[in-house]
Amino acid sequence: AAAAPEAGPGPAWQSKCPWGAPSTTSMSCSLADVMSEQLAKELQLEEENAAFPEVVAAAEGPFITGENIDTSSDLMLAQMLQMEFDREYDAQLRREEKKINGDSKVSISFENYRKVHPYDSDSSEDEVDWQDTRHDPYRADKPTTTPKRGFIGKGKDITTKHDEVLCGRKNTARMENFAPEFQVGDGIGMDLKLSNQVFNALKQHAYSEERRSARLHEKKEHSTAEKAVDPKTRLLLYKMVNSGMLETITGCISTGKESVVFHAYGGNATEDKVIPPECAIKVFKTTLNEFKNRDKYIKDDYRFKDRFSKLNPRKIIRMWAEKEMHNLTRMQNAGIPCPRVVILKKHVLVMSFIGQDQVPAPKLKDVTLSSEDMKKAYYQILNMMQQLYRECNLVHADLSEYNMLWHDGKVWLIDVSQSVEPTHPHGLEFLFRDCRNVSQFFQKGGVAEALNERELFNAVSGLNITADNEVDFQAEIEALEKMNEDHVQNHGKKLSTFSSDGDPPIYDE
Repeated sequence: AAAAPEAGPGPAWQSKCPWGAPSTTSMSCSLADVMSEQLAKELQLEEENAAFPEVVAAAEGPFITGENIDTSSDLMLAQMLQMEFDREYDAQLRREEKKINGDSKVSISFENYRKVHPYDSDSSEDEVDWQDTRHDPYRADKPTTTPKRGFIGKGKDITTKHDEVLCGRKNTARMENFAPEFQVGDGIGMDLKLSNQVFNALKQHAYSEERRSARLHEKKEHSTAEKAVDPKTRLLLYKMVNSGMLETITGCISTGKESVVFHAYGGNATEDKVIPPECAIKVFKTTLNEFKNRDKYIKDDYRFKDRFSKLNPRKIIRMWAEKEMHNLTRMQNAGIPCPRVVILKKHVLVMSFIGQDQVPAPKLKDVTLSSEDMKKAYYQILNMMQQLYRECNLVHADLSEYNMLWHDGKVWLIDVSQSVEPTHPHGLEFLFRDCRNVSQFFQKGGVAEALNERELFNAVSGLNITADNEVDFQAEIEALEKMNEDHVQNHGKKLSTFSSDGDPPIYDE
């Protein structure tokens, strides 16, 4: 049976029996060789070279063996395995970078995804990692503070706090404390050295700009500007229109140092108020910056003396509006031509409009009157001044051709917020000033019958002050005011102690 296959040629599958013994025998090895650790590692290296041929080349340093490290610690073995895994992972990342970038001029980097520590990376030690902004080698450090002793260093290297370079850098660093609106730039980065003179000038300018910005903001938010109103005033006007008291507000017709006047059409009348067809809305400005010296008109007025306080400007403005309302009411009850009060809301006073079809009546200084009309206007004003003093117990205190309107052939008085009573500590002085303004205007206007200021003062007040010149005349006026003020302090009553020869004469043409 064994010689049968050798007899002659035949197919290959017939020459080998699958159930027969193998023709070649493997070389036998000892148990010591099989258990050799060196052999196992060599076989592992052959498998790693076949699977990852570049990993071994990229690995740095000799392969860790049991001869040069202690492997008895599980922690050390884990760290070794983790290090090997990190190296393999980084080698894979480098292969991906090379595959993606190729020969392109613009390349990407997986540096942030690498596992190895910075000292194990292939990057140069001098390379700057710009993503680490904690220390910028090109940015100047802030100057160090000088110790309490006032100097640093020893011997010849002593540097005091007055050193020019040190002070200059400190001044540059202090500029960062300026307001955000003041742009100082990167002075530290440019290593600027500002002298004390320059720094103080910049500091003063920064503070000035900050205060100016605050003033502009305050004026915009809390005060009325020219031909404009602040949000609180706008809300009051909206409420007047929405309630039906006013139909519409057409626009601004006049501006002054203390108020802004708007024109409006009246709305529906109520049971207690008659709304005129056309109204004038006087909005008092909510700051006293432009007429701070006007507190003398109100702080000594007994009607508002207890409520006056410089600490709250808005309350002062409300008192100004309230004072004008009361003065206009007195004048209206006496029959003096003046605007009729409709309503007062805080610092907004609604009055009847002196004019027609949104056109205000002209001021007496702007209108050209004939000689007869000028003479007629003079006697009207003289009569109104006497009525103010005798019936209304008021002195206009700002009477001039600027506060008198010419409408329907007669003179109308406006702007009486500063009007005071004759018993005011400066009431007679204000009256004498009004008489001077009226007398000079009509004398220049060609009215031959116009009295001079001393004669007009006696005609209005009824006081018989005989003085040859203006200086003595004013001295007697001040004496009368002083006497009245002493009487008020002794008796506590606002009563006039001026001696008069009866009622003043009524001048009529």
